[in-house]
Amino acid sequence: MPIPRSVWMVPLLVAVGCKSSSQPSPQPPTQPGEAPKEAPVAGNLQPFDNDAELQSYISELVAERKKEEREARERAKSSPGYGQAVPQASAAPSADASAPAKDSKAEGESITNTQEAGVDEGGIVKTHGDHLVVLRRGRLFTVRVAKGAPPKAISMIDVFPPGTRPDAWYDEMLIHDGTIVVVGYSYRAQATELGLFNIGSDGRLSYRGTHYLRSNDYYSSRNYASRLLGDKLVFYMPYMLLTSRWEGGEQDLTPSFPAVRAATGQWRDVVRSSQIFRPIQKARFPVLHTVVTCDLGGRELDCKARSVIGPFGRTFYVSSRAVYVWVTDEVFAPLDPSKPVKRQGSIVYRLPLDGSDPGAVRVHGAPTDQFSFKEAKDQLHVLVRADGDGDAMWAPEARAGGVALASVALSSFGNHQSIERDTTQYVDLPKPEGWSMQNRFVGDSVLYGTGIGWGRPEATNSKVFVHRLSGSRETRNVPLPHGVDRIEAMGDDAVVIGSDGKNLHFTAMQLGGAPRVVDRHVERNAMQGETRSHGFFFKPTADEDGLLGLPVRGGEEPGFSHLVNGSASVLFLRVTDLRFSSLGGLRSRPDNIDDQCVASCVDWYGNARPIFWQNRIFALLGYELVEGRIEDREIVEVARATMLPAGKFRATLAH
Repeated sequence: MPIPRSVWMVPLLVAVGCKSSSQPSPQPPTQPGEAPKEAPVAGNLQPFDNDAELQSYISELVAERKKEEREARERAKSSPGYGQAVPQASAAPSADASAPAKDSKAEGESITNTQEAGVDEGGIVKTHGDHLVVLRRGRLFTVRVAKGAPPKAISMIDVFPPGTRPDAWYDEMLIHDGTIVVVGYSYRAQATELGLFNIGSDGRLSYRGTHYLRSNDYYSSRNYASRLLGDKLVFYMPYMLLTSRWEGGEQDLTPSFPAVRAATGQWRDVVRSSQIFRPIQKARFPVLHTVVTCDLGGRELDCKARSVIGPFGRTFYVSSRAVYVWVTDEVFAPLDPSKPVKRQGSIVYRLPLDGSDPGAVRVHGAPTDQFSFKEAKDQLHVLVRADGDGDAMWAPEARAGGVALASVALSSFGNHQSIERDTTQYVDLPKPEGWSMQNRFVGDSVLYGTGIGWGRPEATNSKVFVHRLSGSRETRNVPLPHGVDRIEAMGDDAVVIGSDGKNLHFTAMQLGGAPRVVDRHVERNAMQGETRSHGFFFKPTADEDGLLGLPVRGGEEPGFSHLVNGSASVLFLRVTDLRFSSLGGLRSRPDNIDDQCVASCVDWYGNARPIFWQNRIFALLGYELVEGRIEDREIVEVARATMLPAGKFRATLAH
């Protein structure tokens, strides 16, 4: 059974106070490839021919694993101290952008701070007609925000199947026409749970059904499991092939494969052997890295999948054209202590969304998170570090080693030579001090630096590094009186946000020509209240002007406060020619109401958001939606709606 998130939290809290070890830069290839003139038309991976071949491969894996473990037991018996209590090594890995984009909604306006234009990401608040839809603690809420009327709570519904005892974490939500898809992970079913709900034009919610997509837990402290492109719902799902189970005193290493079922139905496979591609790397903990696509155009959920086999460490990125999965060999001591620790390197896979053949390229290093990627017209740019284990659980929060920019020609994904040797172009970049790295592609530049992440505030003087992708291709470092906890786009320029140990700094940077600091706003005794990318939003009003919002908390609170504390206030700044003026904030009015939460009672994906919708300004603050209006260079509250559970709790849904 997958390890629950509450257990995974322990090593995170230990790591918060740790610094990364020094590692060399990712090694560039000896013979870099040339930039392509056009994208590939075919892949370079070989699928299994039939079920028998796939089963033969699995049988070999199982036999090899059992042999390794048998030899390890024999060595242990002959070693001094055999039979005494000794610490046991784990048999599983230690850690399972641009401006806001327009989405595919008829309104043509998004409230989600997405990485790629046209690629909506699962979140905790979305829009539907004149309504905001909010996912929180195992419930869906709708709030009417019709033009000229104050916000009003309309409907609420549990997201778990009626009549069941919930056991899942409900994390993300997407809306397509009148269908809401809620994404969660059920440890009882050992599957991703997909709840389908109807939403009417009046904002009323109704339950349609629940499906389960068999998988390991998809959770990442930074990434989102789901994307929506038109009618196509896209998931990345991991499947460990050799997860140990004990049946009747015998170890069972039989793998499970991607399958889907209704709440009371039978499992139905969603991937064929001909859609599972043979591994390029040998991995101690092989994982079936799977991209699942579901068609939301019909009444029923129709899902298909394609899979590649690789090591456990993975980071994935979704562009408008393809899903990229970068897999990295594990850093684990072998069972035989006489053999040295060895890293085999990395592979990046490209799975086109149009269904054409996937491809792979041999590479070095590991990205930090999805923001380490940027697909250009004919190249994939990736900011990598020498050491990393992907974006599962809290792995992105601790990165180490040298830094390089890898530029992969898209045509390489159709070239068989590219999986025999590394033909990627690398540019060595300066290594930042610190351990919680943030990175972002903005315009023609990539920016990166380190901050406190989920840790506690600490006084620091830092730098943000800016590397140009074209022209001079130089790297500049810009000194800052604060850490780098967030990098966001403001048009073609950027804002770098971070703590100095007590105060929260917003640094506006002009990126055209030599990067330079234009202005800085300091919010006293504050730090950002949300670590998720969706916690920030910039609403452009002109070429270099706009409004931005960000949840904030007290300056001494750690970054992980949003997991265990109530909602924060939301700070709003006006941006004019990259210069800030504070508008103040919209604040919650917590009254310590016990919501008697029964599902998903930790806010893994946050609980506060700035919302700019049809020339109106809102702050989502836990169970409250507060509307503000700018008057005399200050934002003032004009209305408030409370989304309280109905019935036995103290208030009705209507405000």
